[in-house]
Amino acid sequence: MADHKDEPVVVIGLGRFGSALALELTSRGTEILAVDSRPKVVQSLSGQLTHTVTADCTDIEALRQLGVPEFSRAVVGIGTDIESSILTTSLLVELEIDDIWAKAISRQHGRILDRIGAHHVVFPEHDMGERVAHLVSGRMLDYLEVDPNHAIVKVRPPKELVGVPLRESRIRSRFGLTVVSVKPTDGDYTYATPDTVLTYSDVILVLGRINDVERFAENI
Repeated sequence: MADHKDEPVVVIGLGRFGSALALELTSRGTEILAVDSRPKVVQSLSGQLTHTVTADCTDIEALRQLGVPEFSRAVVGIGTDIESSILTTSLLVELEIDDIWAKAISRQHGRILDRIGAHHVVFPEHDMGERVAHLVSGRMLDYLEVDPNHAIVKVRPPKELVGVPLRESRIRSRFGLTVVSVKPTDGDYTYATPDTVLTYSDVILVLGRINDVERFAENI
């Protein structure tokens, strides 16, 4: 797929997810066309987003009139109205948008979006809930799932990793994990090497399979 990172994005559905996304993209310099069927919602964002429009995006002619076929990237942020979410996504597929992102509120919803042609399906509520659960239940400072099987966690190093070069810590043989980066108290993140020696005040980023990451966090 072509690289469209500098091209404008149409964001359809301006609930919490869609509006936050549109505002963040705008702050990064990306041109946004923000669309919602609710005039009050559109009006509330008109001062913060350059292009906001009230329209029914389940109508393909309305999408054409807005110039949506000229966009390479589109985000469907509609969540609670599943029928509108599915129909809008299917119309974007019909209009041959190159890169379609769609929000799903359930696995079943996500499967349908995937089957009708969404290129990326995201589960913001589920993913945030899962992330917070990991943070609440352990000693992780942050948690990021990078694919269905692997995650990166931010933690303070346990005593077994402190004061010895990483090559001698046996973290890979014991846990199947790799320390990829280290941040000292008064410094920036740097790549970890086999010769890196950690202190208790450091913050480390650890990469591995999710089960191994969780097992490691339980032993901190």
